[in-house]
Amino acid sequence: MDRVIGRYEGTDAGPLMIVFGAMHGNEPAGVKALEMVFKMLEVEPITNPGFKFIGKIVGLVGNIKAYQQGKRFLLKDLNRQFTAANVAKVKASLPSELDPEELELKELIAQVDFEIEAYPQATRLVFLDLHTTTAFGGIFTIPAQDSESERIGIALHAPVVKGLLKGIRGTTLHYFTSDNFNQKISAVTFESGQHNEQLSINRAIAAIINCMRTIDCVDADDVENQHDNLLIEFSKSLPKVAELLYVHPIDEGDDFEMMPGYKNFISIEKGDLLAKDKHGEIRAKNSGLILMPLYQKQGEDGFFLIKMLEAF
Repeated sequence: MDRVIGRYEGTDAGPLMIVFGAMHGNEPAGVKALEMVFKMLEVEPITNPGFKFIGKIVGLVGNIKAYQQGKRFLLKDLNRQFTAANVAKVKASLPSELDPEELELKELIAQVDFEIEAYPQATRLVFLDLHTTTAFGGIFTIPAQDSESERIGIALHAPVVKGLLKGIRGTTLHYFTSDNFNQKISAVTFESGQHNEQLSINRAIAAIINCMRTIDCVDADDVENQHDNLLIEFSKSLPKVAELLYVHPIDEGDDFEMMPGYKNFISIEKGDLLAKDKHGEIRAKNSGLILMPLYQKQGEDGFFLIKMLEAF
């Protein structure tokens, strides 16, 4: 399987937008959405002769081996390996010295470096990381900790959740920053719905296209209203901006089991029974909204609790 899903370059220099799908192998929606977007871009100049693309977009598969097996990861979560120290160690290691996710990381970073070097005329660098969740009930964005990333996240017409990067470490948003690359960088993660929900693909397509519009790769007049409407309709009852209150970490051997019936953005009261593990009951430490309740065996975070800062 090729790591490169597709590339599309305009005649005029502009942003380099790199989009990841399947950073977790059991989240196929991002890959399928990217495949559709590249097909749409190829036919757009035919159906719309005035269409103009500025810059370049590249779509990449995150964890190829896990994607081929339909697993979140093979040995460890790839989206927890993006620390500067770990990337440096992996880049300096021989492939034979690396475990499956380390090898994926080494190859992915090399591909990103190649794409950046192959487009030196880029006016800016933007990363969009597409994900889905085990639970139904909501879409949301996680921006990197800068104002431009937050602006892009809000423009995707989905709740923006602040503070999640403080609750976890080693994600793409932690690594793809101006501190690690010698140029201006914006980065956003977009969660488009439940893993196997058909609409998760459609919403990921809408997010990619809206991101292209927001960073001026495409003109707003060339973006159909359906892409906005799909996300707005789904988000209208959700927070516009929310903030992390608590994340429940899972250690290996905890036998974590989420109680059934929880969905993203359901209201939780302090003391509610949320899950169980080998130590007993796990009750909510705060009142708020639940996010990403874990209904799969693989994963390092059982659930997140957030509070609404601003409504749509």
